[in-house]
Amino acid sequence: MLKEGGRCAEMALVCLTDFEEYAKAHLSKATWDYYAAGADECCTRDDNLLAYKRIRLRPRILRDVSVSDTRTTVQGTEISFPVGIAPTAFHCLAWHEGEVATARATEALNTCYITSTYSTCSVEEIVAAAPNGYRWFQLYVYRDRKLSEQIVHRVEALGYKALVLTVDVPYTGKRRNDIRNQFKLPPHLKVKNFDGVFQQEAAGPEEYGIPANTLDPSISWKDVYWLQSITRLPVIIKGILTKEDAELAVEHGVQGIIVSNHGGRQLDGGPASIDALSEIVDTVQGRIEVYVDGGIRTGSDVLKSLALGAKCVFIGRPAVWGLAYKGEEGVREVLQILNDEFRLSMALSGCRNVAEINRNLIQFAKL
Repeated sequence: MLKEGGRCAEMALVCLTDFEEYAKAHLSKATWDYYAAGADECCTRDDNLLAYKRIRLRPRILRDVSVSDTRTTVQGTEISFPVGIAPTAFHCLAWHEGEVATARATEALNTCYITSTYSTCSVEEIVAAAPNGYRWFQLYVYRDRKLSEQIVHRVEALGYKALVLTVDVPYTGKRRNDIRNQFKLPPHLKVKNFDGVFQQEAAGPEEYGIPANTLDPSISWKDVYWLQSITRLPVIIKGILTKEDAELAVEHGVQGIIVSNHGGRQLDGGPASIDALSEIVDTVQGRIEVYVDGGIRTGSDVLKSLALGAKCVFIGRPAVWGLAYKGEEGVREVLQILNDEFRLSMALSGCRNVAEINRNLIQFAKL
């Protein structure tokens, strides 16, 4: 899928936008369109980026920032800085090693990798490649509950540390370019976690690598209790955008919330993730951890997210751009750039460590 060329060594990519431009130039159109897709008119996808530009920082000066510390904890585990990899599908479309390369990169940087159900490497392959990595597993609920149950037990046995239940996909959003391109996984790639499971339905219509209508649109809050009944792992809900649902999440005993609009790929016209963060943090009031994804492109975006109450942010598309550039090394570079930018933004704002970041750092621009 990657166009061959000897430009990797020649190019100095200094920010995440550089990686985006490289990936767009070197991936096939159908693959690029798949990764870049938003739902319908892509308003929410684009607003995820614009919303960060509306937020201004209030830097404090003369604070002795000669020593800085970017470490934090998520679910009680220390990570090197508050940026993890969000669950994104089909990494082998961008780089032949796929999720194996992503896992090695996050292990090397000592941060959290949320493995997607829709991986083109199996969870076993990912763990074998990066045995000391800190990983959560992203889960969908299927009409056949045994499918979900089997993979929960697999990842629990493999040492995954949390389950991330995606709750904003009762149906798949309308991604126009995927429809125009009649997007399908190429024959040499599979959704490896379900390899062999759907063979009897192979002749039927397919949606993103598995038979259409496999996801269960009847999923409801009672399924959170069902999930808790089959696992000892903490359950984190991904896809909450309102204070009402945040309160319900706490009442149902989940251990975390990822404020997310699925990268703008589901409901178009919903809020940017960062714009929804404050009301959810205010509702939760520290009872569980709150994270955010969608639109993070710079270290100052990370700083703004933490100032508004996120414990950690997760990046999706930028990890894929890193893969398209140079596999594991590219993902490491993307993460390292964000780490360096975050450390610099902290220092220039007068913060020596993550604990010093708070809402006093934020003002909203008057447009």
